[in-house]
Amino acid sequence: MNQPPKTTRPPDWRRPIGVSAGTWSYVNERTIADHYDAFVADTPLCALDQSILKEVFPGTLSDDSSLSLTSIVDLGCGSGRVAMELANRGYQVVGVDLSQRMLEVMMTKASQLALQRQIHAIRANLVQLDCFADQSIDHAVCLFSTLGMIQGRRNRQQMLRHVARIVRPQGRLVLHVHNRWSALREPGGWRSLVRSWVKSRWQSDHEFGDSVYQYRGLEKMFMHRFSKRELMSDLQATQWDVAQFHSLSIDGASMVTGSRSPVGGFIVVAENRGSNT
Repeated sequence: MNQPPKTTRPPDWRRPIGVSAGTWSYVNERTIADHYDAFVADTPLCALDQSILKEVFPGTLSDDSSLSLTSIVDLGCGSGRVAMELANRGYQVVGVDLSQRMLEVMMTKASQLALQRQIHAIRANLVQLDCFADQSIDHAVCLFSTLGMIQGRRNRQQMLRHVARIVRPQGRLVLHVHNRWSALREPGGWRSLVRSWVKSRWQSDHEFGDSVYQYRGLEKMFMHRFSKRELMSDLQATQWDVAQFHSLSIDGASMVTGSRSPVGGFIVVAENRGSNT
């Protein structure tokens, strides 16, 4: 019986900028990609972000040849959960991920669904997107807290600047992040927030909202969780104007309104200001 190839993680000195040790393990672990679809299948957020995407990028039921020329870059595409839906609605999708195995899974699915001409894979670090030409893509998506997996605010802003450079003027970016204050709904949340705040004052490599946690056998998965003010500030500083701002329930199953409702995360629809200075 054939055994799956053993995962060999490249050494830490090869880690790209903005990639934490835990994320480096994540992108180089084959079993994470091989079982990713099953792992997230029942996650409520997956249904909610797809419904928002369908409103922003509805596609067309008519034979509109211009739609097939509309391109969307899926940043942190993983195994193609979003890419498949966008391609099914007629868009050309460029999936970008640092995990080679995730890209392989995505392209296998694309071939099985006869979407291989509409879905394209690029392996790249999201902080280093120099492989894309200026204004070469119509729109962008970055979902399922991918932006928060980038370590360092400067690096996250660099990614957003790259996307503003790549996307054509007035192009849209659909972005999801976790809310920092949702930690208050978790056991020991107050303590973890206080520790993070104190640590951010004493350690230059830690920012308020950074967290490390166990995830699918990985001991040190990294995630940065945002305040609303931080997210809006980062978008404003990187040439993005917010057109829609959605607050999400703690479980990610629905949008919430009202200042008293607990918020688990945010989905933003932003428009490229059109300046690449």
